Amino acid sequence: MKKRVDILIVGGGPAGLAAAVAAKEAGIRSENILLVERDGELGGILNQCIHNGFGLHTFKEELTGPEYAARYEGKVYDAEIPYLLNTIVVDIRMEKEAEEKESGAMESAPAETGEKNKDGNDSCVNKMKYVTAMNKSEGLLTVEAKAVVLAMGCRERSRGALNIPGYRPAGIYSAGTAQRYVNIEGRMPGREVVILGSGDIGLIMARRMTLEGAKVKLVAELLPYSGGLKRNIVQCLDDFSIPLKLSHTIIDIDGKERVKGVTVAQVDENRRPIAGTEEYISCDTLLLSCGLIPENELSAGLGVTLNPVTSGPVVNESLETDVEGVFACGNVLHVHDLVDYVSEEAENAGRNAAAYIMRGRSEKEMTGSSSGQVIEIKADKGVRYTVPSLLRQKYVQEEQVIRFRVGDAYRDAVLAVYFNDTPVMRINKRAMVPGEMEQVKLKKSKLKDYPELREIRIAIE
Repeated sequence: MKKRVDILIVGGGPAGLAAAVAAKEAGIRSENILLVERDGELGGILNQCIHNGFGLHTFKEELTGPEYAARYEGKVYDAEIPYLLNTIVVDIRMEKEAEEKESGAMESAPAETGEKNKDGNDSCVNKMKYVTAMNKSEGLLTVEAKAVVLAMGCRERSRGALNIPGYRPAGIYSAGTAQRYVNIEGRMPGREVVILGSGDIGLIMARRMTLEGAKVKLVAELLPYSGGLKRNIVQCLDDFSIPLKLSHTIIDIDGKERVKGVTVAQVDENRRPIAGTEEYISCDTLLLSCGLIPENELSAGLGVTLNPVTSGPVVNESLETDVEGVFACGNVLHVHDLVDYVSEEAENAGRNAAAYIMRGRSEKEMTGSSSGQVIEIKADKGVRYTVPSLLRQKYVQEEQVIRFRVGDAYRDAVLAVYFNDTPVMRINKRAMVPGEMEQVKLKKSKLKDYPELREIRIAIE
């Protein structure tokens, strides 16, 4: 089975929904947009996040995760945007690669659509993306798309990646798996719980398990600071008198058939256990909340350059990757702290994908040689990364948002922005922590004041 659309969006979670709605509002006809979701319903991870706290920025009211998702799902339904559920995307290829794969010829040239943009130039919307997907109703299907928006979200780090000594008994879950069991399937993972890692999902599950009658004995965090939002530490741990031990980790798991307990120890500055600090804690359940990893296997297979810090694609001001016509947004790009920011970012990706389709650009523009000056954004002195990583001045928004995370906890610091070597912005910050995303906003008019601008540097001083 084959389909052909203008924009295909991989992922029907909060990012994919927002991107689809924005593309429609930007002028792409509904029937030329396709959402592909591997789950049995739209909404993504929000469907199991029944706690409140969502939507304060986007809708100016406090919503639960399913309520927030329902707002965007309603917009998709109202716009009559097509979507496929229970459908897994297994491969994305550019036109030439797809032709070579099908014919076995290594010398085949990409087909040309012959389209012209409104300026009469050859359109660069001529390299179709071939998306291979499968489901039980259509079987194997190929979707040809002029643009692709990657919105696959992220996954949890597994216990196997942590290399904890001990057996592999029942009772060990990722925090997200436990959340699904409790909130959707109505099953309790256990009654005496230890949580390793203080990410937001782990903090929220500490409260959720307590409310369901379990005893959460401890949250252990390897780092000297929590990886979650401050509000979650207060509302999920402090309010329920659940202890948080920073600079601690689990060094042994006791139990063969079922978890009986874990051994916790303090770690030094090199994150190695300190002898003599071991403490045995009896429990029947261990939840792992040890970070999230963007789901970028499809991106890597397509040849998208990934940032080694975020494990997400490197993108420009339009949230376009270095593969023409492929955009990325949401947690597949970088892990967010608030879903409101996911939606905002995804709306930009949807609008920019629509602009790419409707405007068309010459190959010369795509390489950056005629798109105005190209400005590199560098993370420096405590700033771990930035999204985007470069700006093409011709396509910069009137107010360009640069988002980033810091690599340590800072108090009473200064966030400095340099144009080349000239300081142009200094922002006093009372506190910055890795668990909360930061941002700066740059005015396009300000960029024009620096005709020789080639580098923007963001640093903590």
